[in-house]
Amino acid sequence: MSPARRPTALDALDPIGLEELLDRALLQTRIDRKYVLPAHSLEALVASLPAGTRVLEIDGDRRFAYRSLYFDTPDLISYRLAAHRRRRRFKVRTRLYEQSGECWLEVKTRGSRASTVKQRLRYERDDFATLLPGRAFVDAILAGNGIDGGARFALAPVLTTRYRRTTLYLPGSGSRVTLDTELTWRDGERELSLPGVAVVETKTGSTASAVDRLLWRSGRRPDRISKYATGLAALRPGLPATPWRRTLRRSFGGADPTPGTGRPAMPLPTACAV
Repeated sequence: MSPARRPTALDALDPIGLEELLDRALLQTRIDRKYVLPAHSLEALVASLPAGTRVLEIDGDRRFAYRSLYFDTPDLISYRLAAHRRRRRFKVRTRLYEQSGECWLEVKTRGSRASTVKQRLRYERDDFATLLPGRAFVDAILAGNGIDGGARFALAPVLTTRYRRTTLYLPGSGSRVTLDTELTWRDGERELSLPGVAVVETKTGSTASAVDRLLWRSGRRPDRISKYATGLAALRPGLPATPWRRTLRRSFGGADPTPGTGRPAMPLPTACAV
């Protein structure tokens, strides 16, 4: 008989259902702050959360497997707009919730005051690897955000990410916090896994959350990390990566992706220099 699993700080939190969580803290327009931590530090963080914190629970599960597929052009316009910190940048991805099979097409753009705006369309699981059924949705969002030439972008699958996520609800600020572990990136034949790393992301309105303040008091400050851009930079070391250089050096430095040479950086097309 295998030994019983020891209770964790996460087990002690009261649950919240998905419908209630979305009703209280959908936050499609929000301020995102990300922190890269050792995975073993999450237990102490969860144990320090304020009273009343609740954890998303669905059918008895509190950790959920996610798979995302990011789309970009052959010259990586989405990546390079982020690398050069252009205001009108975007990300396009499909996201699959592995347990339920639910799938979404999502487009992320920048709002005012560095906020993130996420718009999404319910998608068929069989269409996870293609934009064809949702291309009009993507083009309309890019055009609405002043991204020139979006309808002409030859968007194709570039990078797959996988991880396991726990989602917390903080009633004091009406905000959400996600804890992502078992992070893996795949770019064609190359794969990178960081089992000892966790990404904590706070998703708030205008006010910082209790988790932000906890991390600040411990000396932590938000890290620049994008699951798409930072992962792609780690797998393709020839790409421009100035915004994520510190994160790559500190948290990705010991990683050993499948061998492959980095691809040279390309200049931004004039028509897309937004």
